[in-house]
This record gives sequence, C-alpha cells and structure tokens, in this order.
Amino acid sequence: MKILVTGGLGFIGSHTVVALQDKGYEVLILDDLSNSSLKVLEGITKITSKTPAFHKLDLRDKSSLQDFFSKHQDISGVIHFAASKAVGESVENPLLYYENNLAALSYLLQNLVLLPEQNIIFSSSCTVYGEADELPISESAPIKKAMSPYGNTKQIGEEIISDTCAAHDKLKAIALRYFNPIGAHPTAEIGELPIGTPQNLVPFITQTAIGKRQELSVYGKDYPTEDGTCIRDYIHVMDLAEAHVVALERLMSSQSKENFEVFNVGTGIGSSVLEVIEAFEKASGEKLNYKIVDRRPGDVIAAYADTQKANKTLGWHYQRNLEQALKDAWAWEKKQV
Repeated sequence: MKILVTGGLGFIGSHTVVALQDKGYEVLILDDLSNSSLKVLEGITKITSKTPAFHKLDLRDKSSLQDFFSKHQDISGVIHFAASKAVGESVENPLLYYENNLAALSYLLQNLVLLPEQNIIFSSSCTVYGEADELPISESAPIKKAMSPYGNTKQIGEEIISDTCAAHDKLKAIALRYFNPIGAHPTAEIGELPIGTPQNLVPFITQTAIGKRQELSVYGKDYPTEDGTCIRDYIHVMDLAEAHVVALERLMSSQSKENFEVFNVGTGIGSSVLEVIEAFEKASGEKLNYKIVDRRPGDVIAAYADTQKANKTLGWHYQRNLEQALKDAWAWEKKQV
C-alpha cells in the first residue's frame, strides 16, 4: 500500500516514515524543506535500506498539489505532519500560521476527497486542552480557548477535518493529540533537528550538555507542583511513530463506525522539568548547567495523558521510558558534533 506523509522529513514525520517502511508500506514524502533537511532522507535510507520517494512541494501551492495527486491516485492513506509549530513565532506572525497550517490542510483535503481511498491521520496536540480541569487528561476533556495562534490552528484543523468528514461519507480521519515527543531513533541516524533556538526542553538540554549553549533556563519554580516546575508527559518519538501506523491501519481496515475519531498519545506519566534534568544526568553521565528564571507566558502547570482510549481501542501502548528517550536524544546530539 502507498502512504503519503506530508512533512515526512521533519522530526515526527521521519520517524513515522521509518515505522511505515519497517511494516512494508511504500512511502511518498512531501516536504518543502522549510524546517527539515535532505540529510534526513539519507538517515531513513540507512535505517530501513529503502529510500522513500521524495517530492519537494509546498502544500500551499494548489496547482502543484493537484498535479501531484493527479499522478498518485493509488494512495491508500495520508499522514499529515506539514505545519509550522513554534508557539512564539505564531504569536508574532499569526497570518503565516493560519495560511500554512489551515489553508494547506484545506487544499490537501480537497484533493484527498477525490481519491478512491480517503484516509487521513492528522497531527494534533494536547495544546487543544489548555489548562485542563482534571488530570490525567482524557479525550472527553473540554477544548479550551487556545493560548496561541499555533494552538488555535490545531483546534480549527480538527474542526475542518470533522466538518469535511460529515460532508464526505468516504473520508475517514483520526486526529492524534500528542503530548511531548522526545528522543531519536536508536541508531542515531535521525532525530530532532531544531533550526535556531530550540522551542522544546530536551533539545535545549542536549545542546547545553554538548556545549552549544552555555546554560539551560528553567522557566519558573513557583508552580503548584511537588518541586515547583511544570509537569509534562514525555513520549519517545518511536512510540509516537508506531501509534500513527496503528491508527492508519484502523482506518484502512474500516474498524471504526465513526468517520472521525480522536486519541491522546502519551505515556500517562507526568514528569517535572527538574525530574527530566535529573533523568538526563543519570542517562548521560553529564552534569547539566541550568538556572531558574521567570515563568514563560502561556505555559500550563501540568499536562499528562489518560491513554486508556488508545490502549483499548487501538491496542497501542508505549514501550520506551523517559530514560531510554533521553539516552537516544543524547546519542543523536553527540552524533551532530
């Protein structure tokens, strides 16, 4: 079966391409290389001994996208990662985010609903829950007003897909609401490649440990948590990648009676920033230089997943713990020197 992965050279996309090829799927990648590199393609090939078909394409280019789909009518499923994802940048440039994350999704769906097979996995986020009323967070938790244009694009993206499913009986979709993906492939051939200053904790940790950055800033130590720092649910990127494959297989085998479903993808374990630092020091043997600074606007206190729905309905469970994810992230960072 032929699977299209948009943004397939990005962090989560590339690991999902590996998981798909390991299961024997033929993969097509669309990526505009705005936040990725062709070197990732080499890494995928080294791991799987197969080179996926790659097309450099911006999904906002309607005519090029239509031309691509006219030549690939035999696609069995789409996994859609291609989107901008920096919260701060989205606040500074909201129109870029609404165009890149929502217009592009609309153009993709316009082409998808013309195919014989209409299955799509959408890359969503736990940001849709905001500061949740209850922990752990289940899929039935209310969707809160987004704290950034980026978060809003995930909420609206889900609505666009849900509305399109309601209008097109053949279209089937699953939105996976990620918690905090970290780590790298255990071969260290692919991993997280942040351009500029990292937006996420673990790349900041590994870059500080390797000497690319002088020190790590811990944003706030006065939160109402055990050690005063924020709590998040950190999931190994390969566990997340495998969740995409399982979800896609659910769609393609028509196991669900619903056209549109949502699933949380996390571990169900909350780890504070200081706990992650301690786990990294244990996994790497490195002492980390960090300092406590003021809180960062928009950070929720705590977010970790109720994973029962994914466990029971998809039959998916996470396999790799926090220490393994940090070991893999560190091995990847060391390989970049």
